[in-house]
Amino acid sequence: MSRADEIFISNIKDILENGVWDTDLKVRPRWSDGAPAHTVKKFGIVNRYNLQEEFPILTIRRTAFRSCVDELLWIWQKKSNNIHDLKSHIWDQWADESGSIGKAYGYQLGIKHKYNEGEFDQVDRVLFDLKNNPASRRIMTNIYNFSDLHEMNLYPCAYSMTFNVSGDTLNGILNQRSNDMLTANNWNVVQYAVLLIMLAQVSNLKAGELIHVISDAHIYDRHVETVKEIIEMPRFPAPKLEVDKSVKDFYDFTVDSFKLIDYKCNEKQYTIPVAE
Repeated sequence: MSRADEIFISNIKDILENGVWDTDLKVRPRWSDGAPAHTVKKFGIVNRYNLQEEFPILTIRRTAFRSCVDELLWIWQKKSNNIHDLKSHIWDQWADESGSIGKAYGYQLGIKHKYNEGEFDQVDRVLFDLKNNPASRRIMTNIYNFSDLHEMNLYPCAYSMTFNVSGDTLNGILNQRSNDMLTANNWNVVQYAVLLIMLAQVSNLKAGELIHVISDAHIYDRHVETVKEIIEMPRFPAPKLEVDKSVKDFYDFTVDSFKLIDYKCNEKQYTIPVAE
Protein backbone atom coordinates (compact mmCIF):
# COMPACT_ATOMS: atom_id res chain seq x y z
CA MET A 1 0.00 0.00 0.00
CA SER A 2 1.09 3.57 -0.54
CA ARG A 3 2.37 5.76 2.27
CA ALA A 4 -0.57 8.09 1.54
CA ASP A 5 -2.94 5.17 2.25
CA GLU A 6 -1.20 4.45 5.55
CA ILE A 7 -1.41 8.07 6.68
CA PHE A 8 -5.05 8.48 5.60
CA ILE A 9 -6.18 5.27 7.30
CA SER A 10 -4.35 6.23 10.49
CA ASN A 11 -5.97 9.69 10.46
CA ILE A 12 -9.47 8.32 9.87
CA LYS A 13 -9.20 5.69 12.59
CA ASP A 14 -7.85 8.25 15.05
CA ILE A 15 -10.69 10.68 14.32
CA LEU A 16 -13.38 7.99 14.58
CA GLU A 17 -11.96 6.45 17.74
CA ASN A 18 -10.67 9.53 19.58
CA GLY A 19 -12.34 12.52 17.94
CA VAL A 20 -14.79 15.01 19.40
CA TRP A 21 -18.34 15.39 18.02
CA ASP A 22 -19.94 18.84 17.65
CA THR A 23 -23.54 17.56 17.82
CA ASP A 24 -24.20 19.67 20.92
CA LEU A 25 -23.07 22.87 19.17
CA LYS A 26 -24.65 25.21 16.65
CA VAL A 27 -22.85 24.70 13.32
CA ARG A 28 -22.76 26.78 10.13
CA PRO A 29 -22.69 24.03 7.43
CA ARG A 30 -25.96 22.57 6.19
CA TRP A 31 -26.87 19.59 4.03
CA SER A 32 -28.97 20.18 0.91
CA ASP A 33 -32.10 19.23 2.86
CA GLY A 34 -31.41 21.95 5.42
CA ALA A 35 -30.23 19.65 8.23
CA PRO A 36 -27.16 20.77 10.21
CA ALA A 37 -23.95 19.06 9.01
CA HIS A 38 -22.22 17.88 12.17
CA THR A 39 -18.69 16.46 12.34
CA VAL A 40 -16.34 14.41 14.45
CA LYS A 41 -12.87 15.98 14.53
CA LYS A 42 -9.30 15.92 15.76
CA PHE A 43 -7.39 19.13 16.32
CA GLY A 44 -3.84 19.62 15.09
CA ILE A 45 -3.01 16.73 12.76
CA VAL A 46 0.44 16.88 11.13
CA ASN A 47 1.33 14.57 8.24
CA ARG A 48 4.67 14.28 6.43
CA TYR A 49 5.13 13.09 2.84
CA ASN A 50 8.60 12.44 1.38
CA LEU A 51 8.26 13.14 -2.32
CA GLN A 52 11.63 11.54 -3.04
CA GLU A 53 10.23 8.20 -1.87
CA GLU A 54 6.84 8.15 -3.59
CA PHE A 55 4.01 10.29 -4.91
CA PRO A 56 1.35 10.66 -2.16
CA ILE A 57 -1.89 9.61 -3.82
CA LEU A 58 -4.48 7.24 -2.36
CA THR A 59 -5.03 3.78 -3.84
CA ILE A 60 -7.89 2.75 -1.51
CA ARG A 61 -9.98 5.33 -3.38
CA ARG A 62 -9.32 6.97 -6.73
CA THR A 63 -8.23 10.60 -6.53
CA ALA A 64 -9.12 12.54 -9.68
CA PHE A 65 -5.55 13.52 -10.52
CA ARG A 66 -6.13 15.65 -13.61
CA SER A 67 -8.91 17.61 -11.93
CA CYS A 68 -6.62 18.17 -8.93
CA VAL A 69 -3.89 19.58 -11.14
CA ASP A 70 -6.37 21.66 -13.15
CA GLU A 71 -7.63 23.36 -9.97
CA LEU A 72 -4.07 23.90 -8.76
CA LEU A 73 -3.15 25.65 -12.02
CA TRP A 74 -6.39 27.66 -11.84
CA ILE A 75 -5.33 29.04 -8.45
CA TRP A 76 -1.53 29.27 -8.69
CA GLN A 77 -0.89 29.81 -12.39
CA LYS A 78 -4.00 31.55 -13.75
CA LYS A 79 -4.58 33.23 -10.34
CA SER A 80 -8.25 33.12 -11.22
CA ASN A 81 -11.35 33.39 -9.09
CA ASN A 82 -13.79 32.58 -11.90
CA ILE A 83 -15.10 29.07 -12.50
CA HIS A 84 -15.22 29.68 -16.25
CA ASP A 85 -11.42 29.27 -16.18
CA LEU A 86 -11.79 25.86 -14.47
CA LYS A 87 -12.61 22.61 -16.25
CA SER A 88 -14.25 20.83 -13.30
CA HIS A 89 -17.44 21.85 -11.49
CA ILE A 90 -16.18 21.62 -7.91
CA TRP A 91 -16.61 25.35 -7.28
CA ASP A 92 -20.00 25.80 -8.97
CA GLN A 93 -22.03 26.00 -5.76
CA TRP A 94 -19.90 28.90 -4.46
CA ALA A 95 -19.93 30.96 -7.66
CA ASP A 96 -22.22 33.89 -8.46
CA GLU A 97 -24.06 34.43 -11.74
CA SER A 98 -20.87 35.74 -13.39
CA GLY A 99 -18.83 32.72 -12.28
CA SER A 100 -16.88 34.60 -9.60
CA ILE A 101 -16.13 33.14 -6.15
CA GLY A 102 -15.26 36.61 -4.86
CA LYS A 103 -11.86 37.86 -3.74
CA ALA A 104 -10.69 34.36 -2.88
CA TYR A 105 -7.91 31.88 -3.70
CA GLY A 106 -6.28 32.82 -7.02
CA TYR A 107 -7.40 36.43 -6.70
CA GLN A 108 -5.32 36.79 -3.53
CA LEU A 109 -2.22 35.21 -5.06
CA GLY A 110 -2.41 37.62 -7.99
CA ILE A 111 -2.43 40.84 -5.98
CA LYS A 112 0.85 42.71 -6.54
CA HIS A 113 2.88 44.04 -3.62
CA LYS A 114 5.90 46.35 -3.53
CA TYR A 115 9.26 45.00 -2.36
CA ASN A 116 12.79 46.41 -2.38
CA GLU A 117 13.50 44.36 -5.52
CA GLY A 118 10.36 45.48 -7.34
CA GLU A 119 6.67 44.69 -7.58
CA PHE A 120 5.55 41.05 -7.39
CA ASP A 121 2.43 39.04 -6.73
CA GLN A 122 2.80 36.23 -4.20
CA VAL A 123 3.59 33.48 -6.71
CA ASP A 124 6.17 35.52 -8.60
CA ARG A 125 7.80 36.54 -5.33
CA VAL A 126 8.23 32.85 -4.40
CA LEU A 127 9.72 32.13 -7.82
CA PHE A 128 12.09 35.09 -7.51
CA ASP A 129 13.31 34.12 -4.05
CA LEU A 130 13.81 30.44 -4.88
CA LYS A 131 16.17 31.45 -7.66
CA ASN A 132 17.80 34.53 -6.14
CA ASN A 133 17.57 34.13 -2.38
CA PRO A 134 17.14 30.41 -1.56
CA ALA A 135 18.58 30.84 1.96
CA SER A 136 15.66 33.10 2.88
CA ARG A 137 13.34 32.01 5.68
CA ARG A 138 10.63 34.32 4.34
CA ILE A 139 9.51 32.39 1.25
CA MET A 140 5.82 31.98 1.85
CA THR A 141 2.29 32.77 0.67
CA ASN A 142 -0.90 33.54 2.57
CA ILE A 143 -4.37 33.98 1.07
CA TYR A 144 -6.30 34.46 4.33
CA ASN A 145 -6.61 38.21 3.86
CA PHE A 146 -8.82 39.52 6.67
CA SER A 147 -9.68 42.74 4.86
CA ASP A 148 -11.22 40.76 1.97
CA LEU A 149 -12.95 37.92 3.85
CA HIS A 150 -16.35 39.61 3.56
CA GLU A 151 -15.97 39.52 -0.24
CA MET A 152 -15.05 35.81 -0.43
CA ASN A 153 -17.82 33.33 -1.22
CA LEU A 154 -15.87 30.72 0.78
CA TYR A 155 -13.09 31.40 3.26
CA PRO A 156 -9.81 29.71 2.23
CA CYS A 157 -9.31 26.26 3.77
CA ALA A 158 -5.73 25.60 2.60
CA TYR A 159 -4.51 29.13 3.20
CA SER A 160 -0.70 29.29 3.40
CA MET A 161 2.46 27.70 2.10
CA THR A 162 5.92 28.08 3.62
CA PHE A 163 8.85 27.05 1.43
CA ASN A 164 12.34 26.20 2.67
CA VAL A 165 15.45 25.27 0.71
CA SER A 166 17.87 22.87 2.41
CA GLY A 167 20.93 22.32 0.22
CA ASP A 168 19.52 21.41 -3.19
CA THR A 169 16.12 20.34 -1.84
CA LEU A 170 12.87 22.30 -1.67
CA ASN A 171 10.54 21.47 1.23
CA GLY A 172 7.15 22.95 2.01
CA ILE A 173 4.55 23.28 4.75
CA LEU A 174 0.88 23.49 3.81
CA ASN A 175 -1.28 25.06 6.52
CA GLN A 176 -4.97 24.26 6.46
CA ARG A 177 -7.52 25.67 8.91
CA SER A 178 -10.15 23.05 8.06
CA ASN A 179 -10.10 19.77 6.15
CA ASP A 180 -13.08 17.62 5.13
CA MET A 181 -11.15 14.34 5.25
CA LEU A 182 -13.30 12.37 2.83
CA THR A 183 -13.79 14.89 0.06
CA ALA A 184 -10.64 17.01 0.23
CA ASN A 185 -7.77 15.52 2.23
CA ASN A 186 -5.89 13.61 -0.46
CA TRP A 187 -7.04 16.11 -3.08
CA ASN A 188 -5.09 18.83 -1.24
CA VAL A 189 -2.07 16.58 -0.60
CA VAL A 190 -1.83 15.68 -4.30
CA GLN A 191 -2.17 19.31 -5.37
CA TYR A 192 0.52 20.69 -3.11
CA ALA A 193 2.86 17.80 -3.81
CA VAL A 194 2.56 18.72 -7.50
CA LEU A 195 3.09 22.40 -6.67
CA LEU A 196 6.28 21.60 -4.77
CA ILE A 197 7.51 19.50 -7.70
CA MET A 198 6.72 22.31 -10.17
CA LEU A 199 8.51 24.97 -8.15
CA ALA A 200 11.51 22.73 -7.53
CA GLN A 201 11.91 21.88 -11.21
CA VAL A 202 11.89 25.48 -12.45
CA SER A 203 14.27 26.50 -9.64
CA ASN A 204 16.82 23.74 -10.35
CA LEU A 205 16.03 22.06 -7.03
CA LYS A 206 14.79 18.65 -5.91
CA ALA A 207 11.34 18.28 -4.38
CA GLY A 208 11.74 17.01 -0.83
CA GLU A 209 9.20 16.85 1.97
CA LEU A 210 5.64 18.16 2.09
CA ILE A 211 4.33 18.71 5.61
CA HIS A 212 0.55 19.06 5.92
CA VAL A 213 -0.68 20.83 9.05
CA ILE A 214 -4.44 20.59 9.64
CA SER A 215 -6.05 22.57 12.44
CA ASP A 216 -9.51 20.97 12.24
CA ALA A 217 -9.46 17.53 10.58
CA HIS A 218 -13.05 16.32 10.45
CA ILE A 219 -15.44 13.70 9.11
CA TYR A 220 -19.04 14.72 8.47
CA ASP A 221 -21.81 12.67 10.05
CA ARG A 222 -23.13 11.54 6.65
CA HIS A 223 -19.62 10.48 5.57
CA VAL A 224 -18.85 8.11 8.43
CA GLU A 225 -20.09 4.89 6.86
CA THR A 226 -18.35 5.70 3.57
CA VAL A 227 -14.94 6.30 5.16
CA LYS A 228 -15.32 3.11 7.20
CA GLU A 229 -15.81 1.22 3.93
CA ILE A 230 -12.97 2.96 2.09
CA ILE A 231 -10.29 2.29 4.71
CA GLU A 232 -11.01 -1.45 4.39
CA MET A 233 -10.61 -1.49 0.62
CA PRO A 234 -7.73 -3.31 -1.16
CA ARG A 235 -4.45 -1.40 -1.20
CA PHE A 236 -1.88 -1.04 -3.96
CA PRO A 237 1.65 0.36 -4.35
CA ALA A 238 1.91 4.07 -5.07
CA PRO A 239 2.13 5.03 -8.75
CA LYS A 240 5.04 6.95 -10.25
CA LEU A 241 4.62 10.56 -11.29
CA GLU A 242 6.18 11.43 -14.64
CA VAL A 243 6.84 15.14 -15.21
CA ASP A 244 7.78 16.84 -18.46
CA LYS A 245 11.38 17.81 -17.70
CA SER A 246 11.53 20.22 -20.63
CA VAL A 247 9.39 22.74 -18.75
CA LYS A 248 11.64 25.47 -17.34
CA ASP A 249 9.04 28.20 -16.74
CA PHE A 250 6.40 27.79 -14.02
CA TYR A 251 3.74 29.25 -16.33
CA ASP A 252 4.42 26.71 -19.07
CA PHE A 253 3.16 23.73 -17.08
CA THR A 254 -0.17 22.28 -18.20
CA VAL A 255 -2.26 19.37 -16.95
CA ASP A 256 -0.61 17.31 -19.69
CA SER A 257 2.84 17.99 -18.18
CA PHE A 258 2.06 15.34 -15.56
CA LYS A 259 1.30 11.66 -15.94
CA LEU A 260 0.65 8.96 -13.36
CA ILE A 261 2.31 5.66 -14.26
CA ASP A 262 0.72 2.40 -13.05
CA TYR A 263 -1.99 4.00 -10.93
CA LYS A 264 -3.92 1.03 -9.55
CA CYS A 265 -6.69 1.81 -7.10
CA ASN A 266 -10.15 1.02 -5.80
CA GLU A 267 -12.41 2.04 -8.70
CA LYS A 268 -15.71 2.06 -6.81
CA GLN A 269 -17.69 5.27 -7.31
CA TYR A 270 -19.13 6.83 -4.16
CA THR A 271 -22.04 9.27 -3.87
CA ILE A 272 -20.71 11.82 -1.40
CA PRO A 273 -22.89 14.71 -0.23
CA VAL A 274 -21.11 18.04 0.24
CA ALA A 275 -22.14 20.36 3.06
CA GLU A 276 -22.45 24.09 2.35
